[in-house]
Amino acid sequence: MTPARVLIHGAGIAGPALAYWLARHGYRPTVVEQAKELRSGGSAVVVKEPALTVARSMGILTRLREVATGSNVLSLLDPDGRQLLRAPTTSPRSVEVTRSDLSTVLHQAARDDAEFLFDDTITSLQQDRSGVEVTFRRSPPRRFDLLVGADGVHSPVRRMVFGPAERFTTGLGMYGATVPLEPGALDDPEVAVMLTAPGRMLTIHPSRGKPLATFTFRGGRVPGYDRHDTALHKRMVAEAYAGLGWRSPELVEAYRNHPAPFFDPLANVRMDEWSRGRVALLGDAASAVALLGDGSSMAMAGAHTLAEALAAHPGDHARAFRAYEAKHRRQVDPRHRRVGLVAALLVPRTRHGLALRNTAVRAVGLAARARNSTPAKQHSRA
Repeated sequence: MTPARVLIHGAGIAGPALAYWLARHGYRPTVVEQAKELRSGGSAVVVKEPALTVARSMGILTRLREVATGSNVLSLLDPDGRQLLRAPTTSPRSVEVTRSDLSTVLHQAARDDAEFLFDDTITSLQQDRSGVEVTFRRSPPRRFDLLVGADGVHSPVRRMVFGPAERFTTGLGMYGATVPLEPGALDDPEVAVMLTAPGRMLTIHPSRGKPLATFTFRGGRVPGYDRHDTALHKRMVAEAYAGLGWRSPELVEAYRNHPAPFFDPLANVRMDEWSRGRVALLGDAASAVALLGDGSSMAMAGAHTLAEALAAHPGDHARAFRAYEAKHRRQVDPRHRRVGLVAALLVPRTRHGLALRNTAVRAVGLAARARNSTPAKQHSRA
């Protein structure tokens, strides 16, 4: 039999991970990516279970540890810039890397056994009983047996097959923005610094000697908001952090001077079904969960689960998609239920909420220091 051809839309995290596993199960994966090349930069992400096991099975765990960010301490500041807590963040059960480094490692693992088309995207698709006809912006039309949308919160595949984003995305009333900084922006390359004020959080992360400033803030709906309007995004960041103090003027200025800083509303994606016919969704396209830092790990785990399900049910994509969804929902659904609590802890709305959060943080820090400073038993000679 001719190996089934699977088109994957998106070469971020989920896309190359899925391509890797599909190729090992005898499929012919093609990955199409709108960007001209793998994206550079990006915030730090934590690869943890169940993705850590997936990475080990792929043989890339050693490489991920080689490109780890090097950050192993978090310094939490109050609104005046005073340190509240300094705590270790490294764990043998996780690896922190930049999103771009993770994408690169996954692409390197998959590229020899999968076709990658950069600087292209799907413009239309048509399903029938035996396959999916796809037209591209640049490449000639082609036919595939299956199509997987691994193309993020703003998934074009989801829009074409399931409908407009408004049906499935729920905003948190928060925005996220990032900008790269000069190498000397942090004194200590092992320490990430986080300041929280009511409704605002500001973080500087070392990111392997390429510091990144992250702005996370609460805000209402903006009339006429356009996610491609960089000038609007810069005004929103400047207004949100006006008067905050500490290093915010310097970091806001860096954001305003950058030609293409990142900006996006924080949103969750929840759907009643992740597949329709011969098309399935994967990663943030199906089940984005903002703020938890689990997106990349869930994308890798979901890619493995989907490939395993397709391998277990050859020739029966409908059954495979149901098995994938049933299993992977057990991972993502509990995370959706925690989002409200995490948002309240990370970016409290009020000074009272911030004071309560900081009191709890201090208590946790004191308890951790007490555990780590227990004196060793003294041994005396007889």
